[in-house]
Amino acid sequence: MKTKIFSILCTALILSSGCSKSLLDTKNENTYNASTYFKTQKEFNEAIIACYAVFNHGGMMSREWYFNFDLMSNDASPVAALVGVELALWDYSYSNSNEDLVFMWASLYRMIFRANLALKVMEKWVPKGAEEEALKKQYVAEAHWFRGFGYYYLVNCWGRVPLKMDFDASLRNAEPRANAADVWKIVEDEFTAAIDGLPVEYDDANTGRATKGAAIAFLGKALLTQKKYGPAAVQFEKLTKAPFTYQLDPSFDHLFSDDNHNSPEIVFAVNHKYTSPNTQYYMFQGWEGDDGKTAHTGRAQEYGFNDWYNVSVSSTQVAAFKYANPVNGTPYIDPRAAYTYYGPAGSGGDIDVCDHCSSGPQLYEDLEIWEDVPHPLPTTWRKYEPYEFQEKTEAPMSEINTHVVRFADVKLMLAECYIEQGLKLTEAVGLINDVRNRPSVMAVNYPALNQTNARTALRRERQIEFAGEQSRWFDLRRWGIAKETMNTENPPRPGKHPFEDKHLLLPIPLGERQTNQALASDVANDWN
Repeated sequence: MKTKIFSILCTALILSSGCSKSLLDTKNENTYNASTYFKTQKEFNEAIIACYAVFNHGGMMSREWYFNFDLMSNDASPVAALVGVELALWDYSYSNSNEDLVFMWASLYRMIFRANLALKVMEKWVPKGAEEEALKKQYVAEAHWFRGFGYYYLVNCWGRVPLKMDFDASLRNAEPRANAADVWKIVEDEFTAAIDGLPVEYDDANTGRATKGAAIAFLGKALLTQKKYGPAAVQFEKLTKAPFTYQLDPSFDHLFSDDNHNSPEIVFAVNHKYTSPNTQYYMFQGWEGDDGKTAHTGRAQEYGFNDWYNVSVSSTQVAAFKYANPVNGTPYIDPRAAYTYYGPAGSGGDIDVCDHCSSGPQLYEDLEIWEDVPHPLPTTWRKYEPYEFQEKTEAPMSEINTHVVRFADVKLMLAECYIEQGLKLTEAVGLINDVRNRPSVMAVNYPALNQTNARTALRRERQIEFAGEQSRWFDLRRWGIAKETMNTENPPRPGKHPFEDKHLLLPIPLGERQTNQALASDVANDWN
């Protein structure tokens, strides 16, 4: 499916890149614009595939997304190679011109623009038969899902943002900021509108598209973020029953391998595909050029200790894996440590690499890269890395899909809903233990817990299970503990700014303020 989506994607990208005025004025039937191109089911499908393309644009999952949320949440720590806009994310010196954040804002609105275009052009589509009727229903639902996704992250990250709910609005620069409550209502409405038209699953050729389960999961996430625990639980509970067949992947490692698109745990993931060395560096800013758009991710190269090595696993993240045994209180290291990071003996991390290399396993501490490095050696990322199968990545070319929602997340979000309501605590602890009982993990289970202790267990579980998966920044803010946590884990000092109240939202991009006069005067303190 990755190959098929990618080939359709290239056609769609050519379409969505725009035309000069002279071309639009011509009568030549061999040139197209938005009003003349979309005529058949194939072309309407391309309009939807163009929305999926945005996942690999600037600020998104090919590159900046993982830096943005791993560094701002202290999941990852910079090493000497990290400089500039990414370093500013970690030390909280970023501004309204930070490119990684500006790219993300622009790409989320681009996703909404493309969804609006798809909805507009499909208004004229008269399906030919029952098969096309079903496809039109699906494509319309996908467009609503994309608008929900875009606004979910916009309101979550920036709060009050402009609403552009049709194609004409997408073409206007001047749009005022809407109240956050109104944006959240749009998010709920869009995912609700998507649910009915999306299939439970796709055939192999279309695996990776948004499903009914993905719409339900994001509706639940939107409700949970707003602390609507009861309604959120209703949505998450649906995903644990027929017709859905999600289950935890028996292998934690499999979730972060090249083959992870086959995992039964995926609710929604972004597909990555490497095609050509001509485009291997296109993941910088989501570049689309003459050679097309390669949809791989640069994460393995940039996070990998034996490649560019821009970040390590933060010391506080490593410490989270060490806690009191839930049953007898003795010191305990969570088994997922060895699947999440490499480290020296005693760190809990995997102590050797290349278990499946032709050259055979090597001790992490004996690797040449550490020859002149003082001990204790740093802990470095194992998740999303290929080092059990090859010594180096050599260039950005990872095809390991990026998880956005997986079934473990659903189980833990449902547990959170129960805990925060003070209801079904036994069921909540059972859901946490389900995740801990993954066959490759088998962590010690929690006994019965009161609400306070269940909340502590749930929060630790999310930090461990989703380390390096761009989850914690959203979790800490939802729980209302981001400021105290960040300033405790990563305290202010020379070269490190404090986490302030303003950092609970991202700064409105300076470029948006300069081009959107309806928004320009509605920004406080040069931030948000």
